[in-house]
Amino acid sequence: MMKHIWRNIGFWILVAMVLGVVVGVYMGEEAKIFVPLGTLFIQLIKMLVVPLVAVSIVVGAASLGGSSSAGRIGVVGIGYIIISTLLAILIAIGAGLLFQPGAGLTAESVEAIQAVATTTEQSAPVPLSFSDHIMQLIPDNPIRALAEGNILQIIIFGLFFGFGLSALPTEKRVRMMEGLQTVLDALIWCIGKVMLIAPLGVFGLMAEATGTFGFDVLWKVANLLWVDLLAILVMAVVVYLGSLKLLARVPVGTFCKAMVRPQIIAFSTASSMATLPLTMQACRQMGISQQTTGFVVPLGATINMTGNAIYYTLVAIFFAQFYGIELQMSHYVAITITASLGSIGQAGVPGPTLMVVAVLAAAGIPIEGLPLLYALDRVFDMIRTVLNITGDAVCAAVTDRFA
Repeated sequence: MMKHIWRNIGFWILVAMVLGVVVGVYMGEEAKIFVPLGTLFIQLIKMLVVPLVAVSIVVGAASLGGSSSAGRIGVVGIGYIIISTLLAILIAIGAGLLFQPGAGLTAESVEAIQAVATTTEQSAPVPLSFSDHIMQLIPDNPIRALAEGNILQIIIFGLFFGFGLSALPTEKRVRMMEGLQTVLDALIWCIGKVMLIAPLGVFGLMAEATGTFGFDVLWKVANLLWVDLLAILVMAVVVYLGSLKLLARVPVGTFCKAMVRPQIIAFSTASSMATLPLTMQACRQMGISQQTTGFVVPLGATINMTGNAIYYTLVAIFFAQFYGIELQMSHYVAITITASLGSIGQAGVPGPTLMVVAVLAAAGIPIEGLPLLYALDRVFDMIRTVLNITGDAVCAAVTDRFA
């Protein structure tokens, strides 16, 4: 038993997380010297993620295009993502109104956090119309989309190319599919080797985050943090585990066991895309078909961001309460629409969540307190990413049941 644990990469990742926190607390901001370890790990993952997504989507779409289940998988998968995103926003609104996370903060609290924030000047994104959002999904140059890592555009092109491949004569399609599958297998092998240095990367990321922010600063926004965590737990237990119980064939115990390792990586890297290979591997371990996994999970890693939707909504309510603004039904509608579009359009990589500016602007809420979020976004990002990748796997399980 002990021999098995010592060889388990998940165990060493967990150890690295704990050591990173301890070192970060002890060294403070000097823990930034470990940043290259985390950067190296993230860069290696990002190097492989774009080709992995592109090939996986093409293979998945080509497999689906030749089957009668293609339409069902698309409708069920995307339908589940839309419904779960709306449920996440409703849960966040309920939690924000019930627990009032912004009511107890003072201006001194914001000033204290601004004093330690090391963020650069950020500008609000230019609001886009619905038609602009649609146009941005379609690449005018697929090669440029690959080079720039524009995942949404890569997925759109991959779907077109995959369905076009499925329309070819059988002998041509089989040869092409075998070649693409070989490339996919090689990429998965590369991901496996990169994961061998995951403990070092996780250690560097956790040491830097803890050393930069520290527990004293984190405590300043404890209200928002614990309400956000509570809403995420409700979403995970009630919606996601409930979906598994009622709508999927995967047992809850099997799902939870398979998702431990991806969730640890998601928490430490704060990146759905970095966790994508492990999420896909976990889905295959649960018995979810390869064509469903290859289609739904990469798509979910890009547009299934219920953790982000909860965060955006709670932040809007948080600042409204802080500034004493009484939100009306029109405000909640604006928050719901903007948070939905913002979460779907948010890339699955770590970093300051600038889309929250659009949510605040849509509801007419001041943005002066945003440095608070930029300073602590990493902490919230780690938490919400765990929910995001859990939702991707649940969506795949539900979709596979009805495919």
